[in-house]
Amino acid sequence: MNATITLATARRILTQLRHDPRTIAMLLLVPTLLMTLLRFVFNDELVFSRIAPALLGVFPFVIMFLIASVTTLRERTTATLERLMTMPMAKLDLILGYAIAFGGIAVCQVGIATGVSVLWLGLDVAGSVWTLLLIAVLDALLGMALGLLVSAFATSEFQAIQFMPLFVLPQFLLCGLLQPRDSMGWVLNALSDVMPLSYAVDALTQVTRSAEVDLTLLRNLVVVGACVVLAVVLGAATLRRRTP
Repeated sequence: MNATITLATARRILTQLRHDPRTIAMLLLVPTLLMTLLRFVFNDELVFSRIAPALLGVFPFVIMFLIASVTTLRERTTATLERLMTMPMAKLDLILGYAIAFGGIAVCQVGIATGVSVLWLGLDVAGSVWTLLLIAVLDALLGMALGLLVSAFATSEFQAIQFMPLFVLPQFLLCGLLQPRDSMGWVLNALSDVMPLSYAVDALTQVTRSAEVDLTLLRNLVVVGACVVLAVVLGAATLRRRTP
């Protein structure tokens, strides 16, 4: 791993995004717009405060998954990745460069959505807003890392989007957002236990309801963070120079 090459890769990705204002607008503003829409759909601060924390992590998770998977695949299908890999660049340098670039965007994305939700939309947070922000950023990074991972198995941008029902929707359905995980059947409960988004939603829910930082919250943070690292490492290990 070479830190100079990694940072140069991150800078290249950010430079490319700077010339695509529509993608930047989608990345930074869509989660905030969705949270605003959710607030006025329910038109009740109590209901909004009960549902919004989980979605504050789910929305960036989904968007970062889509953007990261499609962008990485485009690098390979246009032979950009093949040209880069002829240079003295390790696969991990490339993946970490993407992770740093999209991670910085994720911080801005979640920061805007959290700030608007707390200051304007009336989201009531019993715990620390900074802890809420940290968990939401981890959610966005998780979506980014999984997007980088699945891009290695897709052969087209359309196929990368098709991976969404496999990697994203089951986690959305089983994370406890629609139904408490304890009330699910034992099979579904067991499946939810191995899905990282479940731990992120549990952490977000706990922060909004309690100011206590206990071992359960720390465990959830560690699990989500470990899944981010694992997905990035696996993405580097499975990265191919080009799409067949």
